[in-house]
Amino acid sequence: MSSRPATTSARSVEDHRERIEQLLRPLADRRGERVPVSAALGRLLSDEVRSPLDLPVFRNSGMDGYAVAAASVAVAPVTLPVDEVVAAGQAGPERLRPGTAVKVMTGAPIPPGADCVVPVEDTRAGSGSVVVERGRNAGDFVREAGTDIRRGELLVAAGTLLTPNRVAALAAVGIETVAVARRVRAAVLTTGDELVAAGLALRPGQIYNSNGIALAAAAESNGVEVVDVAHSRDDPDEFRAKLAVALAAADVVFTSGGVSQGDFEVVKEVLAGSGGEFGPVAVQPGGPQGLSVVDGVPVLSFPGNPVSTMVSFEVFARPVLRQLSGLPPMADYEVALLEPVRSPAGRRQFLRGRRADGGVRSVSGPGSHLVATMAQADVLIDIPAATTEVAAGSLVRVREL
Repeated sequence: MSSRPATTSARSVEDHRERIEQLLRPLADRRGERVPVSAALGRLLSDEVRSPLDLPVFRNSGMDGYAVAAASVAVAPVTLPVDEVVAAGQAGPERLRPGTAVKVMTGAPIPPGADCVVPVEDTRAGSGSVVVERGRNAGDFVREAGTDIRRGELLVAAGTLLTPNRVAALAAVGIETVAVARRVRAAVLTTGDELVAAGLALRPGQIYNSNGIALAAAAESNGVEVVDVAHSRDDPDEFRAKLAVALAAADVVFTSGGVSQGDFEVVKEVLAGSGGEFGPVAVQPGGPQGLSVVDGVPVLSFPGNPVSTMVSFEVFARPVLRQLSGLPPMADYEVALLEPVRSPAGRRQFLRGRRADGGVRSVSGPGSHLVATMAQADVLIDIPAATTEVAAGSLVRVREL
């Protein structure tokens, strides 16, 4: 790798990320709510759950076969009369008669007096009888009550992310609702006279608004509930009105566009006057950034070029949002670079890359408008601010998209 001293006075990536984390950290104390277990997937459990019953609830068969007393099949082959056939969901006989068998399906109750199950493949069925060709020991294929969990034992600890296996456990013991942390609520507000919604004809100078959909998708994929997605023209009054709606509904607002040094930077114009901070961060793409708190709600303002918007979310907002949602962190790791790359001095660059052939290669140039090319990427390649060249074969840090 080649490097040279950084000459920029811009805020570092680490400093800006820490500022955002400080703004969003209080959201960890948001109030909880109760939701049906059927809707609890991906939620963060607020209160521990203890099992209200033994599981299994009753002794049952682990196989399709014959419930018998082990002593009656100690010497095989042996023929036993079959008193009854019991399917899962049926009560079965009150007790096994000595020297007999009860045919049971998987999950069916094991009657008192039986202490093992002979699998059906170890038998030959007769008329009202069964030939047991292989003996079994007491306990074979019998699921005893409470061997999975006992009533009152901890089933799922507080602070646990409810994954499918945990939802299954809650449902298995009959839990109907659980207390979970309310999702972080986010609003997305894009800006720019040039943006139009999909489905409309483009006039000269216009482009389709991808940032609103992209930011909403990025937030939702990291455990956030998106409560509002809106767009404002480069008009301060319109922006104020739509921002007010977003602030009333959300815990955090993401804006895109209007934060640079141009003549129509509506986000910067409105929020800087309310104490918002706007300035460069030593990163490419996504250098112009803004942070504000309006009516107690953090507002994270990203630049409007599509790649800049998405990289800004990935680098600055995604780590803390995953933490608040109880999701595991997306760890960086090192991999060999397949082709050489160059990077501007003084700015930490996040190139869009794709894993292939045991390494990674850049799939686009540094341009912040190359949104279609970004669709080919599955990682960001993290190039330090002091590095200007990275040779093929060098190890680089990447993070999953």
